[in-house]
Amino acid sequence: MDIAAYLDRIGYDGPRAPTLETLRALHRGHMLTVPFENLDIHLGRTIVLDEAAFFDKIVRQRRGGFCYELNGLFSALLRELGYDVTLLSGRVSSEKGHFGPEFDHLILLVRLDGEPWIADVGFGDSFIEPLALNGKEQSSGGMLYFIDRWPEGLILLRLEDLWSAKYIFSLQPRHLEDFAGMCLHHQTSPNSTFPRARICSRATPQGRVTLSEMRLVQTVNRERSERMLESEEQYRQALLEYFGIELPNLAWKPLRQW
Repeated sequence: MDIAAYLDRIGYDGPRAPTLETLRALHRGHMLTVPFENLDIHLGRTIVLDEAAFFDKIVRQRRGGFCYELNGLFSALLRELGYDVTLLSGRVSSEKGHFGPEFDHLILLVRLDGEPWIADVGFGDSFIEPLALNGKEQSSGGMLYFIDRWPEGLILLRLEDLWSAKYIFSLQPRHLEDFAGMCLHHQTSPNSTFPRARICSRATPQGRVTLSEMRLVQTVNRERSERMLESEEQYRQALLEYFGIELPNLAWKPLRQW
């Protein structure tokens, strides 16, 4: 891996020693620069679980991706820098309160001096810096998080009006290829939200910016504003302005209606 190119992509020029301070800075830099996006699905491009492909897309092409790509590549970077990293499987909570199947989401467990931390740069609107598995409430990006015990392992909660479940997970080690089936599922299945709408979202120092189809949503210091874009030209301009993504002269596939 070209570590220097990756670090330049996420705007990091600090120490490379595998410390907690470095991990926090890398995680924060990733969240602020690399968007969570599913655009390849809507361009008819198959996403495969391959670290070299992740690197080419995210670093060289300056794109984003979804969890398998973002956390898959971030785990490779952390290993190159000397961190003890384990891939974990998460099951994401739905609006109805159900949890998805195994391998629905890819999460990272990082051990530092024997202490476990959860890293996740692939869940969109989520914690900006890693969370400790210490049974305590933790603040990140102006939000409170808590990792609690759950019958099937652990559960990530975020305080909104009430504590809201984000996903459940166990500490059983996984391999990247274990996620292949669900990676394909999220590109093709009517039960996945990803084929239904284009999404591109990135954290900012003051909040978040999200492009969901033609709706541009910005949150600054918890103040939310949104506007509807009027043309594909405006859509592509927004991709470039807010996410640094340039996709000229590419045809989108029709949105799937099941």
